Amino acid sequence: MEKQFIDETHKDFAHNWVSSSRFLFFCQIFLLLAFILGGCYALSTHSYKGKPDVAVPESSQYSPKYKL
Repeated sequence: MEKQFIDETHKDFAHNWVSSSRFLFFCQIFLLLAFILGGCYALSTHSYKGKPDVAVPESSQYSPKYKL
């Protein structure tokens, strides 16, 4: 009865630096795109709604008007 040796080093993440570096590169690209798209979505949902109509007292304007 012969023992068969199964070489599993080609399946290991640490032993095959070509496929592991490719995998890490694509993970970085995916995370960068997800971060950029998430930021764009957050900016579009919380965008500036416009100048609010605020009642400013006459005494605190640029050229104030005082009561006599």
